[in-house]
Amino acid sequence: MMPLTRSLQPALISTAFLFLLLATQGTAAAAIDCFKCHDRAAFQKRVVHSPASEGECSSCHSPHVARYPGLLQQKVQNLCYSCHAEVKAEISQGTVHQPVRQGECLACHNPHASEFAGLLRDRPTETCFTCHTGLAKNYKFTHSPYAKGQCDSCHQPHQSSYPGLLVKEPEALCLSCHPLASVRQKHPNFPAEPSNCGSCHNPHGSDRRALIRNVLHQPYAAGCNDCHSGKDVPVRVDTCLGCHPEVSEQMASSHNHLVRFGDNGCMACHSPHAGDDERLLKGKERHVCGKCHEATFKRHDSAKFKHKLTGACNDCHAPHGSNHPAMAKAPINEVCSGCHGKHGVFTHPIGEGVFDPRTGQMMTCASCHASKGTDYSFHTRFSGTRDLCTQCHRDY
Repeated sequence: MMPLTRSLQPALISTAFLFLLLATQGTAAAAIDCFKCHDRAAFQKRVVHSPASEGECSSCHSPHVARYPGLLQQKVQNLCYSCHAEVKAEISQGTVHQPVRQGECLACHNPHASEFAGLLRDRPTETCFTCHTGLAKNYKFTHSPYAKGQCDSCHQPHQSSYPGLLVKEPEALCLSCHPLASVRQKHPNFPAEPSNCGSCHNPHGSDRRALIRNVLHQPYAAGCNDCHSGKDVPVRVDTCLGCHPEVSEQMASSHNHLVRFGDNGCMACHSPHAGDDERLLKGKERHVCGKCHEATFKRHDSAKFKHKLTGACNDCHAPHGSNHPAMAKAPINEVCSGCHGKHGVFTHPIGEGVFDPRTGQMMTCASCHASKGTDYSFHTRFSGTRDLCTQCHRDY
């Protein structure tokens, strides 16, 4: 091909510039076309997502057809991470907030515009209460940050290396506002260096002054001497079992929570001073049990089908000990039929006299179903269309 003459080059450059101009105008026109159907006011709030403010609808949406709801080009979390790579890197370790772990960015954030910082759908505290419905919005005595809706003064919204998504180690977090000298002054004659604040205080609020938790351990309510014999003298497990002999019997079961957490394993789960209910647990069952069984909860959270009572561990399991596998409160078939009554009498043969050919053990509900989450409907361990049955019925 002959090289372009000098006389043709300016004309071609002008044509290229005109094409670029038209293409740019076409992009703007595409954004304007969106507002023929979509209310412009919804995109003109105090905080506007950058792509929306620049009219780059096509950076997230396909104009014609898409595989994902909202005509999105990818799954929601993948779209978000394509720009917010720092969040994706952040959640690769530690404890991850459940909606983040499940890719539900839009549970908290509006993708286009919001009246609130961070594109939150509502005020921060109201956004949190959307999921944390068990928390009271007001207490007789309310912790100041909680009363002001400053959840993020103590908690991280996406991920944390500390329990409860705290911004730092629990005791250090308390001491960041309450100097140690002040704490010591308000705890005269305390039998040890003041620590483990949550053992007595509710970080959100309480019906008692000083945010003391509502339910007091009886010896704590009467004084310290029933359990403490001197300053810095540890309270051992025998002291607890002296008042709770039934727990000692339960831990003597064939399947049990052996006391293996230092001198007093009871305090791995229970507060010795005060709690939010009569069990004096250090938190919700999901968090108390999750300290040791985090892998179980992660498997449950990532599964497609989840048993709705997984967070209520003690509904099915005996917390201290049981003579049934998995520390079940009763034989597994009885535990399951307690809620699934019809399946207790009308089901695939199970129970005594029916044996699983894979193990030689009695066939139970758990032979086919996994209560901690699976990728198959009805919580089956394999696909119910064929693979589940052929585990035992190989001739079919």
